[in-house]
Amino acid sequence: MEFVFIRPGSFRMGSAPVEAGRQADETPHDVELTRGFYLGKYEVTQAQWVAVMVRNPSHFAACGPRCPVETVSYEEVQRFIGRLGELAAGSRFRLPSEAEWEYACRAGTATPFATGGNLTTAQANYDGRYPFDGAAKGSYRGQPVPVGSYPPNPWGLHDMHGNVWEWCEDYYGDYPSAAVKDPVVHRRLARQVWDARGPSWGLKRVIRGGSWYFDAASCRCALRHTHEQRDRGFSLGFRLVREPRE
Repeated sequence: MEFVFIRPGSFRMGSAPVEAGRQADETPHDVELTRGFYLGKYEVTQAQWVAVMVRNPSHFAACGPRCPVETVSYEEVQRFIGRLGELAAGSRFRLPSEAEWEYACRAGTATPFATGGNLTTAQANYDGRYPFDGAAKGSYRGQPVPVGSYPPNPWGLHDMHGNVWEWCEDYYGDYPSAAVKDPVVHRRLARQVWDARGPSWGLKRVIRGGSWYFDAASCRCALRHTHEQRDRGFSLGFRLVREPRE
């Protein structure tokens, strides 16, 4: 796996009230990340999954080893992470938080997409029959494509928009309105304690980035979608954060 170092910094998480396609759960708030992290340059591939787990669960297995693994639940991803950690001495792995994911997806931009005010099907794999905010229609490929088929975002990350949805570590919950710094998940009794990384418990996990099966608006940097952690889907995959062992 290849990883890109994401430098620490601050950004505005969520979306402006005037952004096309905006959802009510995208409350804008300032987030500061004071520690950098290594994020996967690509979505985890079928070949990488098979190297660790042996069996390929992908609906689109015929797409090939460089295509993203999909049809994997959050629970299965956690088992993959555990086994990968045993194999990769000197490193540990996890899913990105929502804040980390959006920070990396935006890559220093403040527009709906890292590409600006629009996203074309020459820039990402989504259902081009449903373009963004009245833009021209594009192609519909009907399946994932090999990772790295499209240009990277300004920070060198591929397929942050489209191809397959990506699991995040967070439970789904309402955003805070106040600024937060180095958000972490807290667990206190049986109630939600919110910060920018997510609520302390819930029924659903956050997924990000849109996919080949969804429209352009689903690929917006701020768009939040959810699944129960046991769910699988033929457009649902992930990428990882790598951390050095202490």
